[in-house]
Amino acid sequence: MAFKQFRFNIVLRVLLLTATCLALFITLNSTFTFTPILVAGLIIYQVWSLIKYVDRTNRELAGFLESIRYSEFTRTFQISDGGSSFDELNEAFNDVMKDFQQVRAEREEHFHYLQSIVQDIDVSILAYQRDGTVELINPAAKKLFQVSSLKNINSLRSLSEKLANTLLSINPGENKLVKVQDEEDILQLAIFATEFKVKDKVILLSTIKNIQNVLEEQETAAWQKLIRVLTHEIMNSIAPISSLSSTVESMVKPYTSGKKDMKEVDKETVIEIQAALQTINKRSTGLMNFVETYRSLTKIPEPNFSVVKMSEVIGHVHTLMKKDVERKNIILLTTVEPDTIEVQIDEQMIEQVLINLIKNSVQALKGRLGAQIQIRGFYNKRGRPTIQVIDNGQGILDDVIDKIFIPFFTTKQSGSGIGLSLSKQIMRLHGGTITAQSKPNEETIFNMTF
Repeated sequence: MAFKQFRFNIVLRVLLLTATCLALFITLNSTFTFTPILVAGLIIYQVWSLIKYVDRTNRELAGFLESIRYSEFTRTFQISDGGSSFDELNEAFNDVMKDFQQVRAEREEHFHYLQSIVQDIDVSILAYQRDGTVELINPAAKKLFQVSSLKNINSLRSLSEKLANTLLSINPGENKLVKVQDEEDILQLAIFATEFKVKDKVILLSTIKNIQNVLEEQETAAWQKLIRVLTHEIMNSIAPISSLSSTVESMVKPYTSGKKDMKEVDKETVIEIQAALQTINKRSTGLMNFVETYRSLTKIPEPNFSVVKMSEVIGHVHTLMKKDVERKNIILLTTVEPDTIEVQIDEQMIEQVLINLIKNSVQALKGRLGAQIQIRGFYNKRGRPTIQVIDNGQGILDDVIDKIFIPFFTTKQSGSGIGLSLSKQIMRLHGGTITAQSKPNEETIFNMTF
């Protein structure tokens, strides 16, 4: 028989147990031997049944606590045959489970949201312990370092010793700038670190951003501003000198040509004055042309972009420069792999950059046996179209190579120092970069990356 009221069920079971105990005492004085044993067995069964009935509620409560412990919030609780006294307990159990389900759903939603940010953001993120063990690396970091996975920061030493040491030694809240030469690419990495604790682990979270393009834009803007100021001031000073010298010359010329009487003027003196004025005029005109050349650094026209095959651009330059190069006993080689590479460029501008680089290589190869220039077109490991101009000339010294793209800087006696600077600005207008790497007397490589 099932009773719906918990209290009534307990009272009834206690009364039945009491009656059975009373019956046991009565039967002990009877002549029947088997009857007391049967009654005692009934008592044991009633006690076991009562305990099991009471323990059912405890088991439900224990199951509830276990669900919380192991974050199992999908089950519901319903203690049957308990009557109205357990309705509130059932309701409380299920309300708590619903609250935990909601909290868990919100936490999972926040977790997926943060995961999406970490995975999709274009800033490289690394989480690692002080011993270098990597806990997290996002796709942007994998792409930056060209790795499919990273288990320890020390694995980055093959890319850059300085980068690995900086990541391991950086202090929380500190900013670091690290320059990395990665084959044909130069990376300027801005690193910021913060620290937090997860259980017993101290985790460093570093964000890494390649700011090479930003630095180059700022550098170019600074040089352009300097050039504008210099040309303005120099032109303001030279223009009156040129005009004045020309005027004085025109005033003296009639006397030297015999059109006017020169009795009151010493002819030899006038001729000397005229020669001096001519020299001043010539020099001032030359200075104006000189300044006008530098002014071209700030007046590069906007590129007229079109999609062209890289092989065609390199082919045109090869055809144009081949005879001049071969006359100086230099071999000019070209390769493009694959030959289907297309780039969106101003063809004339890029050809001019290539011509400038080849001319620089020719000068670097002067008097060298087995001289060779190679132009390579290919996709670099980051999938960017790249053109390299390679020569086996005298090379560029380490203390000079960082300065060669600065306007006015030159190592040549007859150089103006604007060729490579112009080339760099042209590449910037194309959204690309130009870099150099060199082993003196072995190999020099100029990389044009689009």
